Amino acid sequence: MTTHNPGFFARIALAMRAFFRVLFDAVFAARLLRLEAPDPAPVATPEPPAEPTKLRQAPTDAALQLLGLLQREGRLIDFLQEDMAAYTDAQVGAAARVVHDQCKRALDTHLTLERIRGEAEGSRVSVPKGFSPSEIRLMGSVTGEPPFHGALAHAGWRVRNIELPKLSEGHDVYVIAPAEVEL
Repeated sequence: MTTHNPGFFARIALAMRAFFRVLFDAVFAARLLRLEAPDPAPVATPEPPAEPTKLRQAPTDAALQLLGLLQREGRLIDFLQEDMAAYTDAQVGAAARVVHDQCKRALDTHLTLERIRGEAEGSRVSVPKGFSPSEIRLMGSVTGEPPFHGALAHAGWRVRNIELPKLSEGHDVYVIAPAEVEL
């Protein structure tokens, strides 16, 4: 095969041969079309899309049962739903102390809690590569790769064990506190 460019008259002769061959040879015409097609631009192989986070429905029975226990033991919902504007700071503080003590007792009875980080809040900590985002939330300007270094703003809490009372058949966990009627 020659590698030089054909001259003008050689190209006319080639064009005439190609014309009649394209006219009478469909396979040749198809090959010629592929030759004339512009080279496809190099396409970067796209990254496969990240797997969307799969969401699951959280069970509500245990959460509602625990909320019911906090209401029953410490009147937490009554306290939170109360309009505090009508009370003095001293009255709110006194009520908060009672609610706090009783709700803490209910939590201590049914949950074993532990701190996620053992360091004192405000101390400098390191967050290693591969940390669990469900256990550590990075705040502020997050750039670069782990390990990250910063001040511990909150040590976090984790439930190590939970023991809720068994529910009787037909118990409606959506009723946090039944209405009370004194006779």
